Amino acid sequence: MTYFENEDILYFVISDDPEAGSVEISPNIAAELNAQGELIGIGIIGAGWFIRHSTMNE
Repeated sequence: MTYFENEDILYFVISDDPEAGSVEISPNIAAELNAQGELIGIGIIGAGWFIRHSTMNE
């Protein structure tokens, strides 16, 4: 897991395979895929807002 503070992006690495494409699975959440269409990472744009609001709903 890596947080890019300047861009406010939280990235979860699943595999070191090169990215071949991505799919938006929800507003501001993207799944990154390798050439075989397998999930290799998940990126959350605006992660600060996302985390604050998701933890407040628990």
